[in-house]
Amino acid sequence: MHGPAVLSWLLALLTAGTGGICLSRLRRREAGVGSAGGVGSADDRGSDAVEAVMGLGTAAMIALGGRLPSPLWVALFGLLGAGSLCAAAGRRAGGRRAHRLHHAVGATAMAYMALVMGGAPQQHPGMVMPMGRPAVTGLLLVYFGCYALWSGSRLLTVSGHPGALALGDRGGPLPQACRLAMGVGMFAMLLAL
Repeated sequence: MHGPAVLSWLLALLTAGTGGICLSRLRRREAGVGSAGGVGSADDRGSDAVEAVMGLGTAAMIALGGRLPSPLWVALFGLLGAGSLCAAAGRRAGGRRAHRLHHAVGATAMAYMALVMGGAPQQHPGMVMPMGRPAVTGLLLVYFGCYALWSGSRLLTVSGHPGALALGDRGGPLPQACRLAMGVGMFAMLLAL
């Protein structure tokens, strides 16, 4: 990632923490511990798994991006995006279709950033974004900026109840805060591209 090293490390810590929380939620669901005491649906476990891979993969890409080949990151996030897209198109997606499409957009954006960062940057004087890609980067900036605002507004409207911050609570503020953190992180990475 281009830009100040401090920003890169802060983003790596933010996304690693978010991925770690999602991984913890997944492990709690698998162990049968949650807000309702049950394992949770396969949809919830799948969502937690994708969000954990996105968070931890993003942190690894920020921290190790230049040391590992770009095709590795493109393959990782490309497969994650394709899997999320297939899950969104499936019959069982139901009310989670938009959430799965968001996962596909996020993974595709990460694959796009890996491609851009892996290629030889041919920048136009005075421009931050590589030539030929400002439209895609701009669309992704608008998407993740709007998503961060939307998820932040949802976080403000989550009703507080005892145990709302429990790791297994699907509708509580913690999962929404993780989504907000990832949205802001994606926006910041696209700005620094």
